[in-house]
Amino acid sequence: MKIIMLGAPGAGKGTQAKMIAEKYGIPHVSTGDIFRANIKNGTELGMEAKKYMDKGLLVPDELTVKILLDRVAKEDCAKGYVLDGFPRTIHQADVLEEALNKIGDKIDFAIDVDVPDENIIRRMSGRRACLSCGATYHIEHVPPKAEGICDKCGQELVLRDDDKAETVKNRLNVYHEQTQPLIEFYEKKGVLKSVDGTVDMKDVFAAIVGILGE
Repeated sequence: MKIIMLGAPGAGKGTQAKMIAEKYGIPHVSTGDIFRANIKNGTELGMEAKKYMDKGLLVPDELTVKILLDRVAKEDCAKGYVLDGFPRTIHQADVLEEALNKIGDKIDFAIDVDVPDENIIRRMSGRRACLSCGATYHIEHVPPKAEGICDKCGQELVLRDDDKAETVKNRLNVYHEQTQPLIEFYEKKGVLKSVDGTVDMKDVFAAIVGILGE
């Protein structure tokens, strides 16, 4: 069972990917994690990717797919995997599909965790973080006992730049321009499934399990 997770930043697809991986006993494959592991281990592919990253450039899609295929060829991916963070563009999806075709493989499900922009902006701009101990809160859903103060260490909580409404809007604009077209791409392939990401994460997961099967 090979699964791709789709959805806007802040939609909760990473959380769902981890839950899917745990339930079905398949690896949660994040491109960021793969890059870090390859660079740390000094692999040939990792060193090639590092050349681009050190210059602040994006790693070319073909190289990213090579690193990804190297990861999913490992024994723990024999029953499948959940891809999180890739593909992000139509070109990446094309390169991935072509590479999988060559080894007689394909994606079984592309799951879109659908959340409207206004929900995401409210969700992310409500986050607060403690820079001292790393604890995170949400002013609506997981508020600290004392406003603006970390329960664990008593330090001041901050709204990170990444979570500011303006930053979130910019990230959503990039998503709609580059990544949202993947929904139509996988719909045409007949593998797209959409779930309502505005409900409780347990209910989102239950809907995903309903799609994937017990």
